[in-house]
Amino acid sequence: MKKLSIFTILSLSCALVVEAQRPAATTEYNANTRFEQMGTALPTPNTFRTAAGSPGKDYWQQKADYDIKAELDDTKQSISATEKITYTNNAPEELRYLWLQLDQNLFAKGSMGSNIGQSAINPANGASFNTLSNMTGANAKDYGFKISAVKDALGKDLRYTINETMMRVDLPTPLAKGMAFTLQVDWKFNIVDLKGSGARSGYELFPKDGNVLYEIAQWFPRMAVYDDVNGWQNKQFLGQGEFTLPFGDYKVALTVPNDMVVGATGELQNVKEVLTPTQIKRWEQAKNTKNPIAIVTQEEAEAAEKGKPTGKKTWVYAAKNVRDFAFAASRKFIWDAMQVDVEGKKVWAMSLYPKEANPLWGQYSTRLVAHTLTSYSKRTIPYPYPVAYSVHGSVGGMEYPMMSFNGARPEPDGTYSEATKNFLILVVIHEVGHNFFPMIVNSDERQWSWMDEGLNSFLEGLACLEWDRNFPATGIEPQYITGYMKTDPTKQNSIMSSSDNILPGTFGPNAYSKPATGLNILRETVMGRELFDYAFKEYARRWAFKHPTPADFFRTMEDASGVDLDWFWKGWFYGVEPADQAIANVEWYSIDSQDPTKVKATAKADADAKAQTLSNIRNKTDIKETVVEADPTMRDFYNSYDKYAVSDADKKKYEQYLSTLSEEDRKLVEEGKNFYVVSLKNKGGLVMPVIIRMEFEDGTHEDVRIPAEVWRLNDKDVKKTLVTTKKVAKFKLDPYHEIPDIDTSDNAFPKEPEQPTKFQAFKQRSFGGGSNPMQEALKNKPSGTQTSGEKK
Repeated sequence: MKKLSIFTILSLSCALVVEAQRPAATTEYNANTRFEQMGTALPTPNTFRTAAGSPGKDYWQQKADYDIKAELDDTKQSISATEKITYTNNAPEELRYLWLQLDQNLFAKGSMGSNIGQSAINPANGASFNTLSNMTGANAKDYGFKISAVKDALGKDLRYTINETMMRVDLPTPLAKGMAFTLQVDWKFNIVDLKGSGARSGYELFPKDGNVLYEIAQWFPRMAVYDDVNGWQNKQFLGQGEFTLPFGDYKVALTVPNDMVVGATGELQNVKEVLTPTQIKRWEQAKNTKNPIAIVTQEEAEAAEKGKPTGKKTWVYAAKNVRDFAFAASRKFIWDAMQVDVEGKKVWAMSLYPKEANPLWGQYSTRLVAHTLTSYSKRTIPYPYPVAYSVHGSVGGMEYPMMSFNGARPEPDGTYSEATKNFLILVVIHEVGHNFFPMIVNSDERQWSWMDEGLNSFLEGLACLEWDRNFPATGIEPQYITGYMKTDPTKQNSIMSSSDNILPGTFGPNAYSKPATGLNILRETVMGRELFDYAFKEYARRWAFKHPTPADFFRTMEDASGVDLDWFWKGWFYGVEPADQAIANVEWYSIDSQDPTKVKATAKADADAKAQTLSNIRNKTDIKETVVEADPTMRDFYNSYDKYAVSDADKKKYEQYLSTLSEEDRKLVEEGKNFYVVSLKNKGGLVMPVIIRMEFEDGTHEDVRIPAEVWRLNDKDVKKTLVTTKKVAKFKLDPYHEIPDIDTSDNAFPKEPEQPTKFQAFKQRSFGGGSNPMQEALKNKPSGTQTSGEKK
């Protein structure tokens, strides 16, 4: 500890406070642009999209309404259909052609998406016959849309051109603003086998009973988006970048074998025609219950599995103001449902799943749907649709308006691991949550995956913790993104990369966990919950049923909170630098009270301590008698002089000093404050707030929060003076793991010793165990008892 006069210590503190005003030429500053405004990096505001991030007075968007009739062939696993599309042009300019999306063409032989995919054989791992068959084309089937007709409302043929997964339809006359055009498209296609394909839509065959479960999406020619940002969004569907679609109203008639159960986007229009009186009674019961009611029971589903269809049945669904339509069909489906109150409105929460999903799905799925709707609604807008489904099949997780396809299947004996249970909780919340982003807040998934996946993953994490406070919601916690952020920057993309250009193996952290973690950092550390929650809710309110861009999100978050976040968008979303803060040094100062009694007593104690050397200790016994001790004539004034004694002159000088101090100055001197100058380093480059914990000698602690702007004039090295009454034993950075610091070994001062790498000691290694404790309990249970999760 260094003693300074009151004038020196005040000067030091002032210097640290006003260092931003010193000339840039000093070595204490490192000029940077991290806190400059984004300016021209964002699109220029206009009357369509304002500088505040809201839709402008001239904002517009197109509308596409569909009337579809389709039939599912359960023998050939194919669909044949016809649709009428009524397309309304609200753009300020006329259109001479329309673009439709043909997503099933991704699976056609020789498609662009299949040809650009990269694969390699690793001799060390071998290759499955399925993989080799895919490479050689042995598994190839005649996939892709077969368009048989494109006509206008009068039945006249329209000229069309198919370019991979896009189809341009040339209009006979330009479509003016405010006018609508109706076209009819007839098509068919073979449904993709989900086994080994990784597709987002298709069928799963259950070999034991020979039945099929269908999860059908991207199944009809759909209008592409035309907007003020891109014109036509007709980027090819390559498999990774998802979908961009306009809103519209749907009426869809789905003809299937008459023993199948069908769930779809929208409300079922012909309940009495497709359900039995008993099932309708259950439907009514489910409207007023706190627990899910089985509309189609497991016993009924098992009976259907063993039977044969005797004919066909048409299920009719209708949906208002949605951007897409998906459905699921199978005779294996158990169907349970309940209604949940969402801010004063009753909404159906429903699940469809085969018996192979029980008991896990029967216990959790529909309750998770209900929980998701209430959790997301309070943070965005009240869920506006009448229903939300969770469907179980081979699609691990995929989302559509009111429909979601989810994985997580128990073992055949009905047991499941904790990881399987947690995945079910996570995936249902995530996919049902997609109803809000992007099904309502309708961002461009083909371009910006993070705008739906990242925002949704953030809300998913909050909803998971509201479901179970001990849930491992690692996807939003900063400490769990560090593994990705410490990788070679050349092997990363910025979050602002186009969906199809994100490097292999990094899509998860780039589109999901990094943006979700960034939002959590904003909420917990940068903005605080109150400001963040208000701004985030305002973004959802402004852009519900509209097409936002990244700039609209960035601008709204700042506009509604009053917090300048340009530095955060630049570093976290546009950059790939990691966060790596360190405490380089700590200097300890205190005010010199100038009280001679205290000053000289301290000096004497220091001198006495320094005199306790090993030599002096040994000399006390080794040197029997010194010359001065033996001969008193060798003594003089200084042998008896005590330089640490307080003289009258010392006292007088001190009294004179005190007379010059005001009452406030004297109080500051007498308090005995400790001044710690903490030298901080930003080793990673990414600027973040600084959180310092001071651990005091008495076992208590105090946390100091310093905004990220501390790095404004020097983004590499800064000093911060911390004033305390107590003495600090240790300084620590980021005690609550708020910052994704990739190297925490230098986050403490004095530096903490590293934890040892532990190893096991054993006589003979044994193998076995497993990750399914429930299954182990089932094996070891006493006869006649039942384990939770065991199938009855």
